[in-house]
Amino acid sequence: MNANIIEGKAPRNEPGASVPGGLPETVKSSPGNRERFLDACHCRAVDRPPVWLMRQAGRALPEYRALKEKYTFLQLVQTPDLATEVTLQPIRRFGFDAAVLFSDILVIAEAMGQAYHFREQGGIEMEFVLNSAADIARLETGAVRERLDYVARALPLIKTALGGRTALLGFCGSPWTLANFMIEGGSSREFTRAKALFYTDRPLFNSLMEKLTTTTTEYLQMQIDAGADALQIFDTLGGVLAPDAFAAASGEWMGKIIAGLRNQVPVVVFAKGMNSNWPALLQTGAAVLGIDWTVSLAGVKAGLPAKVAVQGNLDPILLTTTPAVVAAETTRLLTEMRGTKGHIFNLGHGVTPHAKLENIESLVTTVRNYQ
Repeated sequence: MNANIIEGKAPRNEPGASVPGGLPETVKSSPGNRERFLDACHCRAVDRPPVWLMRQAGRALPEYRALKEKYTFLQLVQTPDLATEVTLQPIRRFGFDAAVLFSDILVIAEAMGQAYHFREQGGIEMEFVLNSAADIARLETGAVRERLDYVARALPLIKTALGGRTALLGFCGSPWTLANFMIEGGSSREFTRAKALFYTDRPLFNSLMEKLTTTTTEYLQMQIDAGADALQIFDTLGGVLAPDAFAAASGEWMGKIIAGLRNQVPVVVFAKGMNSNWPALLQTGAAVLGIDWTVSLAGVKAGLPAKVAVQGNLDPILLTTTPAVVAAETTRLLTEMRGTKGHIFNLGHGVTPHAKLENIESLVTTVRNYQ
């Protein structure tokens, strides 16, 4: 990917501007999808578990790959019509119960003054590294709505196209996950520098987390104001923490964000690699806990208060196998969760680029037809 192109600003579309294929006024989906998803978030009875997939919009879809031949990733993220188009693609194809905003967790870093781009050899590179207290001090917290207004403009476009029939999810990265990229300077095989700061200079670590928490809370409030029905916080790197460090390094800050949003919409917290430490997610106050594929979902649900829902947790690698295998494993998970109020069917992480369309279709059909 050409970093010189990516570093350029995305074009701002004029009212009525179109993208290849055009934007439909509405997207076809079954009546009740939105209500089904929101009812499951609140642990109310539903006719079947709602289904959507993390990373459902993206590289697995040929229509997305066609757009990527013409636009950079950041252009897709930063141009409202394009972000809308990418968000709607999996809804048109599979009719999921929820659409998730097409964006990127690192837009928060950019809004704070630490821009990023994609390395030519792959991976993310921040424009500068947080190496000192002075670097953290220069991060801004008051420009979220101005600098990320393209998100606020995309969400109503998506909402209109969904026509009230499909739930709309906004999202963000957790402060801990964001801090890792910002301190490391981008993608890394091992994220170690944020942990080192946490253990060696807690006041400085906390000052960064306070800034990230303030900024992220405002960003999610902006998404609610723009029409998001629910939100997900991705704590992608929560699992790299020792169990006794998770609360202070990550959980506490997600809890502050959720408290700051005052139960306006359901919030899902997803943390990869938590394994036996998943009960720590409960302390965040999230309405829904997203669980990866390494843990028994029924076992997690049995250990939760009745009002807390779960999301997950089929192994994403199954989408690279065969429709029969996917149907069998999806049925197994549905049977394990049969009769459970508050289950949102999803993967235990995101759709991989090598997922096969017929396998995604098999998953969705199996969930829809399960009795």
